[in-house]
Amino acid sequence: VQLVESGGGLAQPGGSLRLSCAASGFTFSTYNMKWYRQAPGKEREYVATINSSGGFTNYADSVQGRFTISRDNAKNTVDLQMASLKPEDTAVYYCNALRVDWTGKNEYWGQGTQVTVSS
Repeated sequence: VQLVESGGGLAQPGGSLRLSCAASGFTFSTYNMKWYRQAPGKEREYVATINSSGGFTNYADSVQGRFTISRDNAKNTVDLQMASLKPEDTAVYYCNALRVDWTGKNEYWGQGTQVTVSS
């Protein structure tokens, strides 16, 4: 199982970045996908969710209206489009796959990608 994030980097306040997470080794289309982030000295926090079909999304209040999560089940990828970036968006961003069913809980994490928002 692999979740590989890409697209992180340096952005100016007010700028945009697009993160991508490529999944392999599991049935991607049956998993809800999430993005989390962890800033230096802080706990990991939830950012956004998209359900397995892509028909439902949810966002943390701190990113609502600025970030958009999407997925492509044919390509096994989930993206996070980030706009109107703020310095407080600086963090390591992690991709998460989660499925809870009658067999139990299956959860996978990526290694993370650094996003730095600074002028």
